Amino acid sequence: MSTTAYRLIDPLSPYIALKRHFALIVQMAKRDVAGRYRGSFAGLFWSFFNPLLMLVIYTFVFGVIFKARWNGQVSGHFGFALVLFAGLNINSLFAECANRAATLIIENTNFVKKVVFPLETLSWSTLGSALFHLLISTIALLVIELLVKGHIPWTVVLFPIVVAIFLPFVAGIIWLLASFGVFLRDLKQAITIVTTALMFLAPIMYPMTMIPTQYRDWMYLNPLTVIVVASQDVLIWGRPPSWLHLGLYALVSCLFAWLAFAWFQRTRKGFADVL
Repeated sequence: MSTTAYRLIDPLSPYIALKRHFALIVQMAKRDVAGRYRGSFAGLFWSFFNPLLMLVIYTFVFGVIFKARWNGQVSGHFGFALVLFAGLNINSLFAECANRAATLIIENTNFVKKVVFPLETLSWSTLGSALFHLLISTIALLVIELLVKGHIPWTVVLFPIVVAIFLPFVAGIIWLLASFGVFLRDLKQAITIVTTALMFLAPIMYPMTMIPTQYRDWMYLNPLTVIVVASQDVLIWGRPPSWLHLGLYALVSCLFAWLAFAWFQRTRKGFADVL
């Protein structure tokens, strides 16, 4: 079946592509994860060790040296680091996908030449690989939280919902940047700057209450803000997220994914000519 046989006017077309090629997407995501650690002595152990090491570093720098506190809501050296880590995990998922997207098609030129290969699956497989690292980092976070607090809040069961709402937006970003990256080779450098700026402009290293009231609403223009706050709510504070914010985000996220997917499918016809 032709890979462009999607009704681009159908908002469900991105998810039809996911369902149609799910087995291929899982296989490519596994290959991507395994390829990163191929040849290393510890192998996949690094995927679990790295977030633990970073959590220890955050604890020492922010908890011991700077003695940072999250608006008086947490105490102890690990308190601030746990909140910080919950937000950084979301940022890492987004940054990993966005930074790889700019060269995604260029690095898979051999697939472009194959008419029958579904290029749209590269977005989902890239996202799948990033999800694996988010899973490992979240497990590390919960293990440390259990050791430090003695319990894990029941609201962690809501975390998959928060992530699921975020995924269409990230997939859309990959399709959009992957398409532009074929024609604009300097895009990768610009994306690195943008992802760094978005990290500092999201409530990851500081609570929303520290932002002056007149600027607080503007923070929601950052696509990370709603998801970061919701992740901190369910993983750290033990309270349900703002369903209103997540509902609005889900609508915008799905709309953006649909438009980005349609753009990618329209522009893919010119990839072979440029590459």
